[in-house]
Amino acid sequence: MQILILGSAAGGGFPQWNCHCDNCAGVRNGTIRAQARTQSSIAVSADGENWVLINASPDIRQQLNQSPQLWPRDLKRGSKIRAAILTDSQVDHTTGLLTLREGLPLDIYCTQVVHEDLTSAFPLFNMLRHWHGGLTHHPIGTDHHVGFTVDQVPGLTFYPVHLESNAPPYSPYRDDVVPGNNIGLKVVDNRSGKYLFYAPGIVESTPLVESMLEDADCALIDGTLWLDDEMIKNGFGQKLGSQMGHMPVNGQNGSVALLNRFNIDRKILIHINNTNPILNEDSSAHQFVINNGVEIATDGMEITI
Repeated sequence: MQILILGSAAGGGFPQWNCHCDNCAGVRNGTIRAQARTQSSIAVSADGENWVLINASPDIRQQLNQSPQLWPRDLKRGSKIRAAILTDSQVDHTTGLLTLREGLPLDIYCTQVVHEDLTSAFPLFNMLRHWHGGLTHHPIGTDHHVGFTVDQVPGLTFYPVHLESNAPPYSPYRDDVVPGNNIGLKVVDNRSGKYLFYAPGIVESTPLVESMLEDADCALIDGTLWLDDEMIKNGFGQKLGSQMGHMPVNGQNGSVALLNRFNIDRKILIHINNTNPILNEDSSAHQFVINNGVEIATDGMEITI
């Protein structure tokens, strides 16, 4: 299986357009050693020719233009993306579908709860039906025992994994989590049996999450904030990371401590907020992550398992 990191940052990207924190200002003026990043999204393939997009960030145009792996051969128009899976209905993971309107129709796999959000409070499905047939919804469940396949992308099976996280601010399910608001994905290569566990938004570990990590060959896990109160301490918000649906990287209940409990070949943090000190490659926080055998995702990173 091939995994391509299209975007590795949290909402707003890095640097965020209106943020002048030490990280954002530093990467703009070159005073820190850091790499700019677009908003979180990945693509997976079993053969390198047929790809599934997992989440469509607002930066999808830039991401596709800088990813030759997804360019078609001998076609005047088109893409190697055959379908998209949405893990939630967050603006940061769905707005890119508007940019893909020139390439519709497109098969979309998501839970009924996500489809409800995207046909009511944020009606992307309704709007995009005016472009070449729009988006075709393929409902997926929330039972991690029941996998699904994508017709045009042979060789992979996807298993939804319920995650304890929050719905978007516009959703009627905000602060009232129900199964299907937010899922991770266990992506299995049918030939080798190896699998990726992808969970860009996770507020706490659960026995189910830990069972997914137990035998994973690669884990792409929420790395949004270094500390739970990071946004408050920096004066950028009034909510803890956990209230926004994200576990911290540091601490005994953080993502690094969680990953340290499992023997996984590739442990990678993704969905990294612009305020997170791990983005500064000379910081002690960055070095802490690396010293613990955990990688920090960058745009364009390629992983093969």
